[in-house]
Amino acid sequence: MNNKTAEPKIIHEGRYLRMVERGTWEYVERTHASGLAAIIIAVTPEDKVLFVEQFRVPLQAATIEMPAGLVGDIDADESIEVSAIRELEEETGWTADRAEVLMIGPTSSGMASEKVAFVRATGLRRVGAGGGDGDEDITVHEVPRLEAAAWLARKMGEGYELDAKLWAGLWMIDHHLDGTPRG
Repeated sequence: MNNKTAEPKIIHEGRYLRMVERGTWEYVERTHASGLAAIIIAVTPEDKVLFVEQFRVPLQAATIEMPAGLVGDIDADESIEVSAIRELEEETGWTADRAEVLMIGPTSSGMASEKVAFVRATGLRRVGAGGGDGDEDITVHEVPRLEAAAWLARKMGEGYELDAKLWAGLWMIDHHLDGTPRG
């Protein structure tokens, strides 16, 4: 059977995820959002990168990530940019005047249909404490930009799980996608 032309078959559907079989391939889809997540690249006026720490059930471990969230999980018509600013404020207590989508690509193309948008937030100002919504327990870290990679490496050494996309986000702070420096 051809995986490209086979009809999808739902194997299981939960409240938030659906497992699908297409030909010989199995993968997951989101059931309650657009299938798109936004990772927010945010640097404060003091030149500090915003990271969040939280316990992630699938890993049974604390993780370090950039602020992120699902697009369309609250309002199906919400744009990527509006979702990103909302999630930034909810998770970190910082808001942004502007959000710019830098790129969109798959999160784990062999396992999920989900895609992620890297979003640059600018014009940041603190408006609250952050920490997430009622179901989240998020610790916010504000790390000087020039020390961010070393800080992440230390956190990895301390046993935290780190999303590999962190390094892509750090690179995008100073570079355009084609590799030219941001001015």
